Amino acid sequence: MYLNANNISFAYKKNKPILQNISISVPNNKVIGLMGDSGSGKSTLCKVMAGYLQNYSGTVTLDDKVIDTKDYYPVQLIFQHPEKTMNPKWKMHKVLSESWNPPPEIMDTFGLKENWLGRWPNELSGGELQRFSILRALNPKTKFIIADEISTMLDAVTQVQIWDALLDYCKQNKMGILAVSHDKDLLEVIADDIIIFNDINKL
Repeated sequence: MYLNANNISFAYKKNKPILQNISISVPNNKVIGLMGDSGSGKSTLCKVMAGYLQNYSGTVTLDDKVIDTKDYYPVQLIFQHPEKTMNPKWKMHKVLSESWNPPPEIMDTFGLKENWLGRWPNELSGGELQRFSILRALNPKTKFIIADEISTMLDAVTQVQIWDALLDYCKQNKMGILAVSHDKDLLEVIADDIIIFNDINKL
């Protein structure tokens, strides 16, 4: 299976495109790294591919078929700042169960402690919240993960733990990963292939 973005163009302001005729293909058995500078438009491309932005030109498909948006969207985006993606009025068990209820062994794999489930988002650290964000995205209906600078704000130990767990889970469950980062050293470790964003954005 392939996640394909074909000839994607997008502008927040008319006549000022941030994406221009971008094409990228992600197989479900590889980790594709996408490297580029901050502010270059990588996050905008992520939002297009994950269905957050709709008013773009081009197509986003799974095996050349338009993605059905009526049910669960099979391309899940994990953001750099997890605290911005969670309802502050929900406790963590509701934040997680909004997507699915993972079994205890998977929660253990990602280092989620049971007593965190009864806490509010502001009672957890950035690393703890990011573990919830990642696990929430790994619903069994998910086919592809887009990881947008997901470990930039984390300490080195937490970064390794999170990436190890995510890579192992996605490999076992045949989920493709688009790993977006400006960290060349990280991408050289985790990615099968690396694409330079400026090489595909034809501005």
